[in-house]
Amino acid sequence: MPHTIVAADVIVTSPSRNYVTLKITTSDGVVGWGDATVNGRELSVASYLRDHLAPALLGRDADRIEDTWNYFYKGAYWRRGPITMAAIGAIDMALWDIKGKALGVPVYQLLGGAVREKILTYTHATGWDLPELLDSVDKRREQGFRAVRAQAGVPGLEKVYGVTNGAASYEPAGRGTGPVEEGWDTASYLRHIPDILAGVRDHVGPEPELLHDAHHRLNPTEAIRLGKALEPVDLFWLEDVIPAENQHLLQEVRRQTSIPLAIGEVFNTIWDCQQLITERSLDFIRTAIVHAGGISHVRKILALAEVYQVKGAPHGPSDVSPLNMSASLHLGLATTNFAIQEFMGYDPLVAEVFHSSYTYDDGYLHPGDEPGLGVMFDEKAASRFPYKQAYLPIARDLDGTMRDW
Repeated sequence: MPHTIVAADVIVTSPSRNYVTLKITTSDGVVGWGDATVNGRELSVASYLRDHLAPALLGRDADRIEDTWNYFYKGAYWRRGPITMAAIGAIDMALWDIKGKALGVPVYQLLGGAVREKILTYTHATGWDLPELLDSVDKRREQGFRAVRAQAGVPGLEKVYGVTNGAASYEPAGRGTGPVEEGWDTASYLRHIPDILAGVRDHVGPEPELLHDAHHRLNPTEAIRLGKALEPVDLFWLEDVIPAENQHLLQEVRRQTSIPLAIGEVFNTIWDCQQLITERSLDFIRTAIVHAGGISHVRKILALAEVYQVKGAPHGPSDVSPLNMSASLHLGLATTNFAIQEFMGYDPLVAEVFHSSYTYDDGYLHPGDEPGLGVMFDEKAASRFPYKQAYLPIARDLDGTMRDW
């Protein structure tokens, strides 16, 4: 018997961060939840869902997940892009959630069942200088993390994308009507960060996995210099060394350094990833479930990646909701070439709105065995946290030129 969609509602809430959540209700009362958050463009994706896609969902069969994905991707004529794909991703998540609940099984069982018992995760450690960073790394290791992304400040600057001189926390986004402008000094960064990361490796020894993110700040020549300098540190990966748009230029970086490369958190479709995967220019593809069209589409990206021995490692910041995190974990548990899941964690306020069944233990995550995605959304709690504008920063060189990344 078909589960006809009778309602599709969009909810914007801000329990420490802004989140866009889609609620789909079927004729037999099953409710599915999906994440549609695009940091800094939340109201755009909320409008696209509410004004254009939600009305077209009414009357459709919730069981037809693949058909519905194609209906919204191909039916709009205007394809791809973060707003379109996040909206489709939210619908896709919610439909998988509904199907799991209707059948009484977790989503990973619908994807072929588990191929591993648990999912390796990494979190963030930050410090303006080496002593602060080592303290942060030690705290993360005490929490059981076996993989840590290490980020530090740069001499001569006051902020470096989330790392602030004199502040203990990592927070890239800022409240306000527009992005904060930060200074940037490539030369100082390239002189400084290899020694910092070498110091972290000397401190922790050979076993823990270390990662580092360059946040798209370098050109290919600079990226090659950094990659070669960091080879002795034995990083798990070096992330986003050049702007993601310059896909063919990443091949040049790949040819001249053996350091593992990760990229893709700003990609939205398999076509964005295709060249990098088929040319084996990277080792890890990092598309987030919500921003790349949901479970249905990201599993196709990972299937293509598997052919070329590229591994999946989806973006998992705190500016996508626990619904996205849960979807990522369900896909990861059922995907052979899924390597690691980023897990920043969430402000305690987030748990008042999103009640999640996934668990963390000793460096690993598991999505849980509740039917569907295993996340319940508290609409009453969400109403207590109205939307507040917030944006990720942009940067200028010290001479005032806007950085091209």
